[in-house]
Amino acid sequence: MKNLETFFKLSFNNPQLLITAMTHSSYANEHHTESNERLEFIGDAVLDLVVGRYLYETHRNYAEGDLTKKRAKHVCESALVDYAKACHLNKYLLLGHGEEKTGGRDRSALLADAFEAFIGAIFLDKGLDEVYKVAKKIIFPLIEEERTSDFIDYKSHLQELVQSDKRSLEYRVVSETGPSHHKTFVTRVYMDEILMGEGEGHSKKEAEQNAAKLALKKLAKKSIKF
Repeated sequence: MKNLETFFKLSFNNPQLLITAMTHSSYANEHHTESNERLEFIGDAVLDLVVGRYLYETHRNYAEGDLTKKRAKHVCESALVDYAKACHLNKYLLLGHGEEKTGGRDRSALLADAFEAFIGAIFLDKGLDEVYKVAKKIIFPLIEEERTSDFIDYKSHLQELVQSDKRSLEYRVVSETGPSHHKTFVTRVYMDEILMGEGEGHSKKEAEQNAAKLALKKLAKKSIKF
């Protein structure tokens, strides 16, 4: 873990936070300790803020909708995996025996979650300024390289459509199945309590995108432009 701190010139006041950030649920279950899932929640919000601010300051000609789409593109799972690989995060992961044997150290959803948890740990321990050390070294350069150019943000497309009609959206996880190393999430998207689509994926974000994609297809069949 010290090598990871050194790479970003960080020094955790509470080293346990960093350990927790690298602890997958499979390891946590085997050793009766805390996994990184709660830190993912914090990291997700912090990444939205950091990437959003960067895009706001560097793309001054972008309207709100353009900024929203671009931010989603650079905090999606494939982007998070790129960030995790850029700092060799897989070397520091604490995995259960089964997860280790089945190649979990290189699994995309696991790497993306760990990177979010890492960001969450830095924020809680050192604050937002220290998060920018990671962002400036890893995130912002990759944003400029447009590494995730093939990403289509169905959630943003759907959000723009319903906002123009003064409606609201809500995503709900309805099931979570499979072993910890290969979970499948099923998510439904509702528009004003009307079920519009259901999607599944090996991460909550992927399931949400697939649900939004199906909702857009349904709306297209009804000749509603988006």
